[in-house]
Amino acid sequence: MDTTPAPALDALTADDRAAILDAVREFAATELTPHALEWDAAKHFPRDVLRRAGELGLGGVCVREESGGAGFPRRFAVEIFEELAAGDPTVTAYLTIHNMVAWMIDAYGDDAQRERWLPGLVSMEHLGAYCLTEPGAGSDAAAITTSAIPHGDTFVLTGVKQFISGAGEASVYVVMARTGEPGARGISAFLVPADAPGLSFGPSEKKMGWNAQPTRQVVFDEVRVPAENLLGGEGRGFGIAMAALNGGRLNIAACSLGGARWAMERAVAYVHERFTFGEPLAEKQSVVFSVADMATELEAARLLVHAAAEHLDAQAPDAPTRCAMAKRFATDVGFRVANEAMQLHGGYGYLQDYGIEKVVRDLRVHQILEGTNEIMRLIVGRSVLAA
Repeated sequence: MDTTPAPALDALTADDRAAILDAVREFAATELTPHALEWDAAKHFPRDVLRRAGELGLGGVCVREESGGAGFPRRFAVEIFEELAAGDPTVTAYLTIHNMVAWMIDAYGDDAQRERWLPGLVSMEHLGAYCLTEPGAGSDAAAITTSAIPHGDTFVLTGVKQFISGAGEASVYVVMARTGEPGARGISAFLVPADAPGLSFGPSEKKMGWNAQPTRQVVFDEVRVPAENLLGGEGRGFGIAMAALNGGRLNIAACSLGGARWAMERAVAYVHERFTFGEPLAEKQSVVFSVADMATELEAARLLVHAAAEHLDAQAPDAPTRCAMAKRFATDVGFRVANEAMQLHGGYGYLQDYGIEKVVRDLRVHQILEGTNEIMRLIVGRSVLAA
């Protein structure tokens, strides 16, 4: 792996950053926001829109420039994902997972793996999926049982992965499987192409939210992959998975910020328009206090996410702890703010046409995935107690 710290944010001029974010906002406003409710209701996965995101450079946000990506630092990536999530948290969340897969191949792959997979992933002509969680191994990722048995110059994968975003749509699956002893040190990572014999998928899960992206089991029935598809070397899979999740946690935190910000903006507009007892809701003290708390908590969460991203860019020793802090706080705040925005809308917030209830549903799962917030508390608490 290239252990060079990510490029600093100041490598981009302020004008460059502003122009890029303007383009991202325009993309979100034209390609995501107008369709978000329709996609949610129809459970439609917008592959065509994702390809246009790839044309904008959003398929390899943190992939190095020499590998064909944008080469942006994490600190700037979280700003990009927040803006996209203000258009639609669901599609943006998948986009962040796809980016995590591309980053893993760039960071840990060899030249042949990067040449084979990154052009299609960066352009989003091809999509990626990340396979860690299993039916019996969620928070305890080191307990996975999917096996990868060496057989000549191949490995034979057998097992089931659960809750996989993009399953059935992706072209490549980064799969964590056991090649050795029990525990973290016996896990390796593999690149499994979608057309591998023996690879199949469960039915689409019926979910509370995140309806515009597919979530299915991925089943490996003696799937044979060449040894050259081993990513990063045998026994390194758990470390690769955890390193990827540091960025993934920041990305999902940014998605919570964007979705919650959109909901708060809708609530602010609504309380100005809605009159009760002869005056607008915006003049009620309880409403003023609610909006103040929403804005304050969102800004605090944003600052925590940005600070964690800076530490991850610098490869600081405390970066995993800071990423866990940011993920826990921002996803909790994001859900609270969206839920309060629904409350401020009264009964209208519960109606699909207003879009608020969709964001509430979408943001709820952010407190569970990429490591539950209870696990984030364990990471932070243990780090503090060990200091």
